Formats: sequence, structure tokens, C-alpha cells
Amino acid sequence: MPDNRNGGGREAVVVSTTKVYDSCRSQDCLEDLRCYLTEEGQTVLDRAIGVKPRTASILWTYLDVEPVPFNGGFYAVDAHIFYRITVDCQCGLGRPTEIEGLCVCDKRAILFGSEGRSRSFSSRYVENEGDVQLPASTNLPTATIELVDPVVLSARMAEPCDPFRGSDCCGCGCGDVPPRIAGCFGGPIRQTDVSRRLYVTLGQFSLVRLERRTQLMLPSCDYCIPEKECPPTAEGDACEAFSRFRFPTGEFFPPDERPGR
Repeated sequence: MPDNRNGGGREAVVVSTTKVYDSCRSQDCLEDLRCYLTEEGQTVLDRAIGVKPRTASILWTYLDVEPVPFNGGFYAVDAHIFYRITVDCQCGLGRPTEIEGLCVCDKRAILFGSEGRSRSFSSRYVENEGDVQLPASTNLPTATIELVDPVVLSARMAEPCDPFRGSDCCGCGCGDVPPRIAGCFGGPIRQTDVSRRLYVTLGQFSLVRLERRTQLMLPSCDYCIPEKECPPTAEGDACEAFSRFRFPTGEFFPPDERPGR
């Protein structure tokens, strides 16, 4: 039915937006990822008698999109994901010591993004000056990945060249660590010449999609004009405003029911 709340009827308008051509979701178990520790963390791990997983957080993700040969319209989306891992090391009878390190993993998805290689040029208006000419762009698909911080399923120590523990004799590290990633830790990441190694298993949920800029025709009722007014607030009304807050009963008395019931 037409919506005439603002005095306008329904009409068709053209909008420029992004359209999702293909997407997928995954639930990955990233088993036995090598965790590269800081110098201080490696010293603690070398004298630890046990480790316990704590948290994992996503620091950054690099994305790359390449066409799949001999399969027109399909693209390989490669994600290079950096994680910060924290674990507790038990070194004796006292409290455990928390250490942190870096994990890296690669993920690939093959998605449909259609074909098309047109180029577009645009400008941005600048008052009293020449308009700024923006860089040329193409309508090739762009990739987006959505991730939630993973669950640390397990953590374990291993000696180098211990085949039973899934370790290896290679002393190579994870490659050059980007400065913006290295700056997230309290010290430099140690990648070689270690006497003991840390491996973690992560549970990762993710969504990957391919999008293109496109034009769509959509029904429109009218411009969305806010009807709610913004009342002014005097400087001395803070306590009066707080008095209207709803008391957070749920924070003091959590519900008994389990989620999903």
C-alpha cells in the first residue's frame, strides 16, 4: 500500500549501491596453529609445566581476489588472518603467568562474482576551486569477510622435532610481521631458535561475500524526514536525566532460562 505519511506517493527511483553476487559461511576448526610468542612469553613457556587457553582476538585480515582460470565469473577470495592469542602458563605452585603471541592462518573461498570490466571516473566538488578528480575504478567484484573472535579450543606445548606432538624441525617463522600487527604486542615477536613451541586450536565462524557496485530501481515513498525533536538539555539536568534511566534488574538477577528456550 502507498505510504503517504510525508505527503508523497510510492514511485520508482534508481539508487547506486552494492549488490551481493555470492556469499558463503563457514565453521572452521583451525587445528594446531603455531603461536609465535614475544621474547618475554617465550622465556616463560620454556620453564612452564603446563598451559591453559584463555582468549583469542582478530587483529587484522588481508584480502585478495583473483579470477579462477577457465571458470568465467568465479573468483578465489584469499584471506590472511592475524590473531592475538593469550594463554596461562603454569610454572610452579603459584599463580599462572599470562603470555601472548601471534597466530596466522589462511582461508580461501571460491565465489561467483559475474563478469564485467568497465571503468568509471568521477569527481568531487570543491567550492571555488577545480573539482577533485577521483582515481579511476572498475566494476570488478570486491570481497568482504566478517569474522567473530574465535574460541580457543585447546593449547599445548611441543618440543621441536617431536613427531608425536605434531611439531617439526623447521626453524622458519611466519614471515615478515607487518608493523601495525607487531605494534599490538608488548615486545618483538620471536620466530626462530626456540626450544619449546606453543600450538593452539581455534574455532572460527566467518562469512565471505563478493559484491559489485550496481544501480537498482527501488520503490520509494518519500524522503525520510525525522519527526522526533531533539529537546535541549541544560547543564544542570544530568541527575534529572539519570533519574529516568530504567533500573538494570537483569544485571543483578540474571534469567534462569537457557538461551534458545
